Amino acid sequence: MLQSLGPISTAALIFGGCCSNVFALEAIVKTEPDSGLLITFMQFVFATVAAYPFQNRPPTLNTPTDKPPVPVYKWGVVAAMFFCVNMLNNWAFAFNISVPVHIILRSFGSVTTMGAGWLRGRRYSRIQLLSVVMLTLGVIQSAWADAASKGKAMKVTADGTTTFGMGLIVLLIAQLLSAFMGTYVQDVYAYHTAHWTENLFYSHFLGLPFFLPLAWTLGHQYSRLARTPPLAEMPSTSPYMSHLGPDAERGLLQAIPGGIVMLLVNASTQLACISGVNLLSAKSSAVTVTIVLNIRKLVSFMLSIWLFGNPLSLKMLAGAVLVFGSGALYGWETTVGIRQREERARKRGGESAEPKRF
Repeated sequence: MLQSLGPISTAALIFGGCCSNVFALEAIVKTEPDSGLLITFMQFVFATVAAYPFQNRPPTLNTPTDKPPVPVYKWGVVAAMFFCVNMLNNWAFAFNISVPVHIILRSFGSVTTMGAGWLRGRRYSRIQLLSVVMLTLGVIQSAWADAASKGKAMKVTADGTTTFGMGLIVLLIAQLLSAFMGTYVQDVYAYHTAHWTENLFYSHFLGLPFFLPLAWTLGHQYSRLARTPPLAEMPSTSPYMSHLGPDAERGLLQAIPGGIVMLLVNASTQLACISGVNLLSAKSSAVTVTIVLNIRKLVSFMLSIWLFGNPLSLKMLAGAVLVFGSGALYGWETTVGIRQREERARKRGGESAEPKRF
């Protein structure tokens, strides 16, 4: 089962699922840009249905501790924060926020997560702090290089200054809330008997009622996607459909609107992505999760360059070196560096002066 997956399988879920999800998302947005709410709703539905069977598993498959189970109200808090974070991130596109700027601002998740942990009494080593700063600079560098290579304007016009500023505020709130949610979930795992599939189920299932007031908008967005051409005729997917041959184009995929197909692909790959993220969250700290997800963002950039023929500039390469180097530095410090210094301190007969590792 999923709970027995090792680090390689978890990485495959995160990088394979999340990167495929980005491709499906881009295919939808290029055809129907105003489909963010429907995309989020389908992701919630898929995750709820997929995670439900795991809620009835025998107790022996839960983490065997004497800690109490998680109260439902705590899962409700997680679900409310998870819904708000997703909606705020999607809502930001309505305020003249471009995709590169969106990625740049979301890359500060490492800083906000570490800041939230610090406010809650957690401390990090200097090398951990340095690696997070390096990673954030690397993602920013990569995003700006990507924007420059594609000729995307990053300047704020006089007419859009107020709207752009509101978009920045929306994304900032989303990042702060996401950081608090990460540390809150980590505390849930620390003080209660919890399995990551419970988080996956309750964070999505308890969030579904929040979509009820938006039912009309959901129906409108679905009707627009239902009128999209087949995959072989959609500009964002037609280059890749040509490799399947004419028989595939005349088959089932030709009869189904391309937007609906990509919506299902997006929801299923998001399920794989979020499963990997939750599995990682159950075994690692919130900062570690943010580090891994930021590296995944860079991988998405690289795949975009390869799939869409964008050149790899020196600026992009410099960003890649920063991100992968900082990820390796953080991993070494967390798994090797701190433990070595703690071991040396114990051998000297004193307490470790290093901050508690998170």
